[in-house]
Amino acid sequence: MKQLNKTQFYQWNQYRCAYDFHEGQGVPLLLIHPIGVGLSRQFWQRFINSWRPNPIYNPDLLGCGDSDMPRIAYAPIDWARQLQFFLQTVIKTPAIVVAQGALSPVAIELANIEPDLVKAIVLSGSPAMSLLSRDTSETSHRIAWNLFDSPFGNAFYRYARRTKFLRRFSIRQLFANETQVDSEWLSTLKQGSDDLESRHAVFAFLSSFWRQDYTDRMTKIQQPVLAVFGDKASSISREGKGEKVRDRLNDYLEQFPNSEGVIIPGRNVLPYESTQEFVDSIAGFVRSHSERSE
Repeated sequence: MKQLNKTQFYQWNQYRCAYDFHEGQGVPLLLIHPIGVGLSRQFWQRFINSWRPNPIYNPDLLGCGDSDMPRIAYAPIDWARQLQFFLQTVIKTPAIVVAQGALSPVAIELANIEPDLVKAIVLSGSPAMSLLSRDTSETSHRIAWNLFDSPFGNAFYRYARRTKFLRRFSIRQLFANETQVDSEWLSTLKQGSDDLESRHAVFAFLSSFWRQDYTDRMTKIQQPVLAVFGDKASSISREGKGEKVRDRLNDYLEQFPNSEGVIIPGRNVLPYESTQEFVDSIAGFVRSHSERSE
């Protein structure tokens, strides 16, 4: 069982960025955590403890966890450039990228700007394709950002990090089984949101800077892609509501030239809620692409 390693740091631009590393054999995994109140690289702890044998690099995206938290309206390309630098200077070898939820655009951007260092991609619980297949108004994003980046946003974040709110939101939007919304999950979110500066990444996400048309970028990705969805997958947007999971999966298989998919028990945070099922669902894919590099 892998234990959480000591936090390590690297400099990207003028920022200090955090990560932890877990030893193993074969192609390394690069994990991309989701964005949300209190979320950081700690999201992956259950997965890390259950995974073997590959080495794992688990970074905090800028604005989250132990990384610096500048007041920036982050877009997926910003985090992709951070991870591009991380691949070039820390990992220094092609990696299998594992991205959670609505941070799948970061993996898509990364594969486009640094294809030689992205060996394969695993997408876990990605959003409905309708959210990633058309551009949305930059003006509306900026209006939302300006609203959040205000005393109103500060007050909202203080409210949103309360345990009662976090529990209710997790049950309503993230987990299929509410008993999984346990003290471990809630305490991790609470601790991760203690620093009010963590609100900027969350507000950028809520302002929907990640909602763009990625279809052209998806079709250019020649690396193998595995899409994993929960059988109770849901959407927080109107566009995705009522969509059948099989249809969502098929949408992804149609976009990526070299892709496969699987549906497992769970809802939207599969590496945490359905850890062993998620590990089992990606093990063959990772092993196959690890072996090909040796």
